[in-house]
Amino acid sequence: MNTIFHNARIYVDKGRFAEALLINGGIISAVGSSDEILAMSGPDDIIYDCCGRTMIPGLNDSHLHFMQYGETLNQVNLEDAGSIDEIIARCRRFISEHPDKAARGIHAIGWNQDFFEDEKRIPDRHDLDKISTDIPVVLERVCGHIASTNTKLIENLGLNENSPQYPSGEFIRENSGYPAGIFRGGACIYAKEAVPDFTIEEKRQIIIDTMKTAAAFGLTSIQSNDIGADFSDSSEAFAMMRDIYDKGEASVRYHYQMCFETPEKFSEFLASEEFTGNLYPEDSWLTMGSLKLFKDGSLGARTAYMKDGYAADRSNKGLQWLSCEEMDRFCAIARDAGVQVVTHAIGSQAIAETIESYEKAFVDGSNKLRHGIIHCQITDKELVQQIIDDDILVMAQPVFIDFDMNIAEELCGSQLASTSYAFGTMLRNGVHLSYGTDCPVETCNPFLNIYEAVTRKDRNGRPENGFYPAEAVDVETAIDAYTMESAYAQFAENRKGRLKPGFYADLVILDRDIFTVDPLEIKDIHPVLTMTGGKIVYISDDAPAAGHSRR
Repeated sequence: MNTIFHNARIYVDKGRFAEALLINGGIISAVGSSDEILAMSGPDDIIYDCCGRTMIPGLNDSHLHFMQYGETLNQVNLEDAGSIDEIIARCRRFISEHPDKAARGIHAIGWNQDFFEDEKRIPDRHDLDKISTDIPVVLERVCGHIASTNTKLIENLGLNENSPQYPSGEFIRENSGYPAGIFRGGACIYAKEAVPDFTIEEKRQIIIDTMKTAAAFGLTSIQSNDIGADFSDSSEAFAMMRDIYDKGEASVRYHYQMCFETPEKFSEFLASEEFTGNLYPEDSWLTMGSLKLFKDGSLGARTAYMKDGYAADRSNKGLQWLSCEEMDRFCAIARDAGVQVVTHAIGSQAIAETIESYEKAFVDGSNKLRHGIIHCQITDKELVQQIIDDDILVMAQPVFIDFDMNIAEELCGSQLASTSYAFGTMLRNGVHLSYGTDCPVETCNPFLNIYEAVTRKDRNGRPENGFYPAEAVDVETAIDAYTMESAYAQFAENRKGRLKPGFYADLVILDRDIFTVDPLEIKDIHPVLTMTGGKIVYISDDAPAAGHSRR
């Protein structure tokens, strides 16, 4: 039995569209005109008349934190909180309405001090003590690189005036020396771990439910940094993920991006059954992925690692999460094992040092393992050229521009800001640049991301001409970055990311034509049907109805 979609506007590749396609066994068998494809139909085939709707390949988020996103849907919503008082009120209301969920403590992410309407400062323990003095509370900034806590959590960590700093990152001290309840960089990990986690059973259901949310956004693939980041027990997490996929409960394909505390821990994993046991076939919905490293913090938290510091305070160069020596060790181990490395690097110095470590670990002098830079925001012209010359991949988040355009020039200076977020320049010069959202830093809705890439404007359509509009791209380029290039980033470009014969039947039908609408409408586009591997994983009331061949 085949599945046929016809009377559609199907995006095949740049400048080329088709009307219909035929799917067999989860693979696209033929693409062509409606007459051609309908002529191939049999009596038992399922046929969808798309009524002229636009179809694009399934979208593939090349970097997000999927487990953490699911957890945020079960925690206090801090997004767009306008003040510290509003954060306090939301948390107290959550405790009142969900006493069972709050009994172990409160852990949430999403506040941004730059959105505060009064004091634009980071909340401290005195603020969060107004939420509770009985249960631990940790609230992460939207970037995840600063965490505010209450006094109870500090006590649970056993910290006092004489406590030494953690190996990476830091906690801010008050004048007395006592921790202020503000953790930065790697120290945030310890703060988060002080609040009891969801159980593995709860996490399993969260993953399944969140996949349905992703499918409704048109995502058919995700490349997610959960192992080692949002799961403290990686063996338990691997087993859970395999069980979900073995039982057919998944809605999207999943590709691992994995963190390890030390190079030694990474080496241990490479010798384990998880890596060597052929548990992840190439054509599986669940695939083994890359080593994920963190080089610095974030721009909004003023912890991105900068060559010349921040414009208002050149002495502040941000935070270097990973030393060059340790990163070199990670990359050398990955080279010897044939493993791709992707690194969180936002500031110019973090990007420069990441490139240097990659170059030392190239195979036969080139980037054959497709090492990549996640975020890659603050760049000068020399860094952009190095990325082009070295063929280094970039996993970019155009959606960050919505907010960062308000702070980039202030923090970096106008000259450096003008050469940063240079995602259009990179694509036009052949860089394999894919799109992701870093969700839950941003929503995983891909159409907001495409909107930002095409318009370089915020969600209110400002500025009129866009933020450094020369870096904007056309719609086809943006879709290719979200599909074909994301597939390339996971070595799957020959089977994923295009609607062509031999490719996976991963597709999305849209409620309007993304190629012809006013660009300001792109952010409002919604899928009406999402299919992964020939299986419908999301369908709305506006989706085309199924029928059967009359031949």
